[in-house]
Amino acid sequence: MSAYGLYTHIQANRRRSIALLIGLFILVYVLVYAGALVAEVTIYGDAPLDFLLRAAAYDFIKAAPFATAGTILWVLIAYKFHQKMIDAVTGGHDVTRQEEPRLYNLLENLCISRGIPMPKLKIAEDAALNAFATGLNEKQYSITVTRGLIGALNDAEMEAVLGHELTHIRNGDVRMMVIAVVIAGVISFFGEMVFRLFFQRAFYRGSRSSGSGDKKGGGAGIAILIAVALIVVAWLLSIVIRFALSRRREFLADAGAVELTKNPDAMIAALRKIENRGELAAANSAVMEMCVDNPRQGFADIFATHPSIDARVQALTQYAGGHDPGPLAVAAPADQAAIENAAGGPWADPAPEGGKPFLPEEPPAAPRRWRGPWGKR
Repeated sequence: MSAYGLYTHIQANRRRSIALLIGLFILVYVLVYAGALVAEVTIYGDAPLDFLLRAAAYDFIKAAPFATAGTILWVLIAYKFHQKMIDAVTGGHDVTRQEEPRLYNLLENLCISRGIPMPKLKIAEDAALNAFATGLNEKQYSITVTRGLIGALNDAEMEAVLGHELTHIRNGDVRMMVIAVVIAGVISFFGEMVFRLFFQRAFYRGSRSSGSGDKKGGGAGIAILIAVALIVVAWLLSIVIRFALSRRREFLADAGAVELTKNPDAMIAALRKIENRGELAAANSAVMEMCVDNPRQGFADIFATHPSIDARVQALTQYAGGHDPGPLAVAAPADQAAIENAAGGPWADPAPEGGKPFLPEEPPAAPRRWRGPWGKR
C-alpha cells in the first residue's frame, strides 16, 4: 500500500489535531484550578477544606474567561509567528537557489515530480545531523536542514531526507507537531505560574483581610495535596497527548521518501549517518520531536515520539528491499573539506580502487574549472 498521502493517516491526523486543541484547553483549566487552590491557601491560611474548595471554584469561574482568552491569544500568536519562534531557537534562516543550488534543486525536483507546492527552504547553522518540517498551511510550510547534515550526506541521501520531510507535510504530521509545540509552550507558562504560587505559599502565609483568616480547619495541607495531584494529572495528560503523536508517522514518512526517490538504500544510509548525531544544542524537546530523529536513551525512551533507527531501518529492509550497511562513520566537516580539496574538489575524478583519493605531489598549473555537463573536457 502506498504510504505517501495515505488517506486514512491524513484523516487520523486531522482528528488528532482537533483532539490536541481540546486537550490543550482541558490542561489549562486543570492548572488554573490548581493555581486557584494554592492561592486560596495562601490568602486564607489553614481554613476548612470545603471552604477552600468552594473559594477556589469561585476563583476558577472568574478566571476561566481570562484563561480561555489567553490560550486563544497564545494559539493565534503561535499560528502567526511559530516559524519565527522555532527559527529563533534553532538558528534557521531562509536560503535561495543562488545560495544553496544543490539543496534547492533537490527539493524542487522532488516537488515537481509529484506536483507538490514548493515549501520554503531553511538552513540551521548547527553541526548536528538533522532536519525538520514546520507550518500549518501551504503558505507557511518550510523544511529546515542543518549545516552538519548538508556536509555529511551525498545527493541521494539528502534527497531521501527531503522526501521524508515532504511526506510529513503531505500527511498532515507537521500541522499536528506544531500544535504540540504550542501546547508545550502554554503548559509551560501556566505550570510556571502555579509553581510560583506554590513556592510563595511555602515561604509566606497571608492572612484574610476581612478576619476570616482566623478560621482554623486543618484543610490547608489537604488542599495543597489536591493542587499537587491536579498538577500531576495535567502532566500525565500532557504525556498522553504526546503519545497521540503516533510513532507510526516516522515509518510512513520513511516509506514515502522511498516512494518519491525509488531508493531505499539512500534512506537507510541517511538514517545510519544521522543516528546518534541529531541532537540540536539549543532546541527543546518539543522542537526535537519534529526532527528526522529524536535521540533518546534509557528511561527517556519510554516517552520517545520516534521509533529507534534500528526499527526504521529494519522496516525499510523488510518491506522496501533495502540493504542495511550497519552504523556508518561520518567525517568531520573539516576532514571532508580537506579530502575534497586534496582530490580536486567535489566534482573531481572518482578515487581509484582502494578507497583513498589520488593526492598529487604538486598542484596543477591551472585549477580545474567546472564548465557544466556540456563543457569541453
